Amino acid sequence: MNGRAELEAALAAAQAELQRCREWLAYSEEASFIADAGGLIWLSPACERQFGYTLAGAQALAAPLLAALPVRLARYADGDVTRWQVRRALQLSHADGHLLSLEIITTLMPEADGRLRRIHGIVRDMTEAQALAVQQKQFTSMLSHEFRTPLAVIDGAAQLLEMTGKDHDESTRKRYRKIQTAADRLLALVDEHLTPQRMAAIGRERHPDQVAPASLLQAAVQQAGSRRASLTLALGNLPAQLRCDPAGLRLCLDILLDNAIKYTPAESAIEVSGRMAAGGGLEMLVRDHGGGVAEAELGQIFQKAYRGNNAAHVAGSGLGLYMAGAVIEVHGGMLTARYAEGGGMEFRIWLPIASEAGKVLA
Repeated sequence: MNGRAELEAALAAAQAELQRCREWLAYSEEASFIADAGGLIWLSPACERQFGYTLAGAQALAAPLLAALPVRLARYADGDVTRWQVRRALQLSHADGHLLSLEIITTLMPEADGRLRRIHGIVRDMTEAQALAVQQKQFTSMLSHEFRTPLAVIDGAAQLLEMTGKDHDESTRKRYRKIQTAADRLLALVDEHLTPQRMAAIGRERHPDQVAPASLLQAAVQQAGSRRASLTLALGNLPAQLRCDPAGLRLCLDILLDNAIKYTPAESAIEVSGRMAAGGGLEMLVRDHGGGVAEAELGQIFQKAYRGNNAAHVAGSGLGLYMAGAVIEVHGGMLTARYAEGGGMEFRIWLPIASEAGKVLA
């Protein structure tokens, strides 16, 4: 009788523990599942509350959830324990059809005999967290832009003053250099703390803020050359390095080349060149041999959303030249357009370069 009483007591304790586990699962917000190679064998109540799935209606989820299970089991059987627990991102549909961004953490479950046949998984909805991350990135980008634009204007203007102020006394020139140094320091702080790219690359090297002008032109022409065979490049006495926003200048060149290709006949030549400007500074030229734009429209082509009469059959938004001009403006330079001798259009990027040897554009 003693043994029977002990057995009944143990059974009662086990049933009580089972009831507590059921209550915990009923109220827990942890969405989880257990599965084997054959499919899902258990879903927590939270799965139905959060994702709308019951065990009977969730078998369609088995394939993406269990895609790697047979491989993991085989690798573990061969002694590889690195895949004991796996964390991965996954997109699955809610029971009502809308898409969810999920994080799935799966852990191999040993059986009583020590063998592994099943996994336990935890499912976390990351949709709101990802949306918040996107909002934070957009805010950071906006803040970075609001700081960077006036700083780049100050830096470019200071270099323009130094370049054109060869006759100024040394005390005045020192003030120009102090302005440049301070602007450069602030731009570096913006790069360090107020760009999403920098936040994502903590511990890595800062993004470069200078480029070889010749390499910049060569890369732009090489890419555009796949669309226009008759594209040539002529390089003059360019400086070795140009301190700038390389991505911004590349965007400007890409816009000018794209326009030249779109608005001229396929067999028409396009000429790109880079050299030191006669009056100081650096110039990059994109010249085409197309029909150009109407005389009355020449002064408006850099306006936001402006599209000329020749753009009726060419896809576009009217923002390209406006963006290109804005990029050059914050570098302290100018983007201009004129009719070229012999026909066609010539777009000229002019950038200031400090007269002091070794000093390059900010």
